[in-house]
Amino acid sequence: MSSLERRVAIEAARAAGSLLQGELLGTRRVSFKGSPTNLVTEMDARAEALVVGRIRGDFPHDAILAEEGGARAGRSGRRWIIDPLDGTTNYAHGLPVFAVSIALEVGGRPTLGVVYDPSRDELFVAEAGGGAFVNDLRLAVSTTPTLDASLLATGFPYDIRETRDTNLAEYAAFSLRAQGVRRMGSAVIYLAYVASGRIDGYWELSLGPWDAAAGTLLVEEAGGRVTNLDGGRLDLDAPALVASNGVIHEAMLAVLKETRRS
Repeated sequence: MSSLERRVAIEAARAAGSLLQGELLGTRRVSFKGSPTNLVTEMDARAEALVVGRIRGDFPHDAILAEEGGARAGRSGRRWIIDPLDGTTNYAHGLPVFAVSIALEVGGRPTLGVVYDPSRDELFVAEAGGGAFVNDLRLAVSTTPTLDASLLATGFPYDIRETRDTNLAEYAAFSLRAQGVRRMGSAVIYLAYVASGRIDGYWELSLGPWDAAAGTLLVEEAGGRVTNLDGGRLDLDAPALVASNGVIHEAMLAVLKETRRS
């Protein structure tokens, strides 16, 4: 990875994060994407426009997939995957748990991942084969040896009021088997926290590519493991995932298999 891609992604993430942080306590204009639990604010669009503009300026031939603006074609064979504001519901309520996520995908695999949490001023960066870092300090997943001793995280689908696949049974099963299960409202932050050893494992039944692209690279480069719910390779275009320190991964998969079979 050249220094230009890394620099542009970092600058764009920081700029978008600064914009979001500066407007956090302002009045939000909230609309809904299909359900009362799937929010979007005007700040999602403003942050996305900033990030896309920065990337388009330096890499006009790259494709872009962004949560709000959708797909933009490119002819370079590379794709930028952008979540301008992960944790929109938190943000809309003034809760400072949200992040900006930018990933560069080449050949179907993330090669660069940048996550910026402006509330804590934490910049997470990973490059394929180059390790993962937060504010230039190398990251490593936890060494927690068992599921019983682990701290986990999860999220619930936006259509939880309509779908039968709610994640409630899985949440209950893990709550009885782990030391604790946290629900903070940002997949991007969960993955960054698995990479940094603050959380031992994370699962989610349904995500968008923008939720997972940068964070999964952080986890893998920090020594962790990321799979689909069955333990196979993650489909980044339709990610249903398990991310962990690796040590507890098989135990997490076993709980999911048992729960989802019943």
